[in-house]
Amino acid sequence: MSAPLGVLLLTFGSAVTAGDVPQYLASVRAGRAVPDDVVSEFQRRYAVIGRSPLIDITREQARILQQLLEDGDGAGSWRVEVGMLHSEPFVAAAADALVEAGVRDVVGVVLAPQYSPIILAGYERAIAAARDRHPHVRFRMAGAWHTTPEWIDSLAERLAATIEGLPATAGNAVPVIFTAHSLPRAVVDRDPGYIDQLKETAHAVATRAALPPDRWFFAYQSAGHTPEEWLTPDVKDLLPALHRDGHDAVVIAPVQFLADHLEILYDVDVAARAEAESLSMTMYRIDMPNTSPTLIRALAAVARRELRAVQSA
Repeated sequence: MSAPLGVLLLTFGSAVTAGDVPQYLASVRAGRAVPDDVVSEFQRRYAVIGRSPLIDITREQARILQQLLEDGDGAGSWRVEVGMLHSEPFVAAAADALVEAGVRDVVGVVLAPQYSPIILAGYERAIAAARDRHPHVRFRMAGAWHTTPEWIDSLAERLAATIEGLPATAGNAVPVIFTAHSLPRAVVDRDPGYIDQLKETAHAVATRAALPPDRWFFAYQSAGHTPEEWLTPDVKDLLPALHRDGHDAVVIAPVQFLADHLEILYDVDVAARAEAESLSMTMYRIDMPNTSPTLIRALAAVARRELRAVQSA
């Protein structure tokens, strides 16, 4: 039997509960001191949402993806593991598990469809370290998959379901705000093409959902707790103008995140909703893809695309 093909699903990681926050932030800050007020604020946010399901969802994505790939190629033909930068299971352990399973070709897929080797350098370093430990194994990082048809479908399906579920009183022209994680402007200036990818995803979803150009907007969310300039407009910055234009409802559609986690469950569901309610607006959010069949098909398409490139090389 030939060696299984390997997929390493990569995420930033997450604290699960408020008690995990100090250790998680210490990892994110690479050992640099984390201000007490930052720790306290993140603990407060985790206390509000109760628990982040990100790690559980990511593990389930891996399980279902492996099942789908093996359904096409036979039992034992693929092995999928989860690796995180700042919480368990860490990338190094996941890579080692693939090698121990006999995998000789591995593709790392970051669970954020837009890609920049500069902005996502932490993943590049983690894969490079795995490559150094296992020089007999071919590791490859998947590039951007932000316009993969199955990914666009997964978002468009959820957007359509949200719009169809709006109460009749909301009318037929509720504006849609597509969001992505804000970044320090100095970082983005090194790779402006990354922002182009974000907007390309938003445009593709809007087109697939047949939204007229004047009905949708693009904004950022989840800006960091640092003094430098972060990308704007923030999603909350757009709400007052929409309210002045006569809108009493809005739909939020993240185009960068695959799963429910703090940036969705707090930054959108709590903070952005509170801002909307302060304007007497009702905020609706699309369901995240999580483990939807369409998203898993997108991940399978990316894995097959990248491993074909590894094998042809």
